[in-house]
Amino acid sequence: MRPVHFLGIFIPAAVALELAHAAPALVFSAAALGVIPCAAVMGESTEQLAARTGPGIGGLLNVTFGNAPELIIALFALLEGLQEVVKASIVGSVVGNVLLVLGAAMLVGGLPREKQTFSRTAANAQSAMLLLALGALVFPAIFQLIHGGGLPSVGEERVDFGSDLEKLSFGVSIVLLASYAAGLFFSLRTHRAVFNPYEEEAGEDHDAWPMRRSVVTLAVAAVAVGVMSEILVGSIEDASSDIGLSQFFVGVFVVAIVGNAAEHWVAVLVAAKDKMDLAVNIAIGSSAQIALFVAPLLVLVSFVVGPDPMALVFNGYELVALLFAVLIATFVTQEGESNWFEGMQLLSLYAVIGLVFYFA
Repeated sequence: MRPVHFLGIFIPAAVALELAHAAPALVFSAAALGVIPCAAVMGESTEQLAARTGPGIGGLLNVTFGNAPELIIALFALLEGLQEVVKASIVGSVVGNVLLVLGAAMLVGGLPREKQTFSRTAANAQSAMLLLALGALVFPAIFQLIHGGGLPSVGEERVDFGSDLEKLSFGVSIVLLASYAAGLFFSLRTHRAVFNPYEEEAGEDHDAWPMRRSVVTLAVAAVAVGVMSEILVGSIEDASSDIGLSQFFVGVFVVAIVGNAAEHWVAVLVAAKDKMDLAVNIAIGSSAQIALFVAPLLVLVSFVVGPDPMALVFNGYELVALLFAVLIATFVTQEGESNWFEGMQLLSLYAVIGLVFYFA
């Protein structure tokens, strides 16, 4: 049993606190901690399924379920009409993966070594996808500003931007999903060896779970994530007020870190084992998946659920954070090598963004 599994005690605790109508801050904290082991188990069962189904389908399973906790949390937030919280969590996931996860991986992996190397081709391909996503996520805000509108302010739950921006966001989402599908074909089919340098090594694992156990475990973990997410989202408004943090800060940092916690740990762990290809793929790849798959999917879903469609218009803080995070990710990965000092720089920028968002 891994240490993260011991956090499973917070799953029944969160349910009990919710039923007992305990203080919102306690309910929120227990639910947030309860999501972490659920996400870890989802990751493990997905990996086990991948070991049984082969690298092609296995890779598809990994990218499909890799960000399932964040997607489930965001869906419940959409149902509650908390569209700005949803957008904040999207930004938090992208920025957190690029700065916090990649920075921690470079720092931990680089301390005992002069440098670590990884595939420039894979890293540049992932960074290019992120740059594409950045442009697509920024242009709706530019459209809004050029046509005399304003960006959403910190603290708002939902903003009506009008039908033009809703239609524009719908079209942008379709383009992003098409690009994501092309990226899957590139990484899982035509250039699979570049993105899976440890595929042969992983194939030697003879302790894979039976298929039935993997599927049942994945289903149970997904249900548990759903329950924790509903409790988490339901307590955000009151809990943020009690704790003294804005919903904006909670969405960008707390919700994003909780949803990615298990994946964060894996990236740092493999970096410590000098597998920087895998660490970079997890950090940059997960950010690209959030921007190219999760964000547009949530926009499309918002046309069906929730009070109004969600427009891809982010506030000024979010746009600047996305811009610097993606640009610095492209810069530090372009040479195919890293060291601990670069990791420290990424973590420093993440801390600065955290301070700005806290006082926002």
